[in-house]
Amino acid sequence: MENLRVYGSRPFTVAVIHGGPGAPGEMVPVARELSSLTGVLEPLQTKSTLEGQVEELKDVLEGYADLPVTLIGYSWGAFLSFIVTARYPALVKKLVLVSSGPFEAEYAESIFTTRLDRLGEEERVELLSMIEKFYDPGVENKDGLLGRFGELMSKADSYDPLPRDNRDALGAQFEINQKVWQDAEKLRNSGQLLELGHKIRCPVLAVHGDYDPHPADGVRIPLSRVLKDFRFILLEKCGHCPWQERSARDRFYGILKSEIL
Repeated sequence: MENLRVYGSRPFTVAVIHGGPGAPGEMVPVARELSSLTGVLEPLQTKSTLEGQVEELKDVLEGYADLPVTLIGYSWGAFLSFIVTARYPALVKKLVLVSSGPFEAEYAESIFTTRLDRLGEEERVELLSMIEKFYDPGVENKDGLLGRFGELMSKADSYDPLPRDNRDALGAQFEINQKVWQDAEKLRNSGQLLELGHKIRCPVLAVHGDYDPHPADGVRIPLSRVLKDFRFILLEKCGHCPWQERSARDRFYGILKSEIL
């Protein structure tokens, strides 16, 4: 798989970073919307380690972006963008964290329970069954299984979603998801992820939905302690994917456009 798609024309001053890990292509709607204002890069993470993805993103930005860029990271991509910005501050002029996971482990404890509570009984049984299959070496096509898992998570994560168009998504990648997330959890649990914030020099904006199962306080409170220039915006009637939310979509795009102009 190629690791970059581009939208619009130079200057490429914005890069949108997908979540997962291992969910390439999900930020196509955002890339297209913003490309009416400037050139947009959509890096696709192909490496199966956290360190590999950090270096891959750094190389793509150095090779194709008109530096420094506005880096917009979604979900897992918010963590990855945060790490790259801390490691390579000269590459990034502004960091936008969209629907980030919590930066301290204690805030993550309620996420899965919240998601389960929002699903019906049959969906809960299916979800728990899939989790067992993820750890069964005899089960094949775990990419497809992870894709279905993502569909259920999306349902639990959404407040009032618009119809999805997944034609440009490239399919879930189980191996990347498992290996990279293991690295990321170790970094968060050790406190080293949050500590990286002391190295970030540029302005940081976090945008979060009030219905997102990932607690907003798990982003706002920790980052307020370590970042010198930090703002937080809470979107009402909004789940984990703001551009798919009927009530929040327009405000979300308005915020992003004001940040990149």
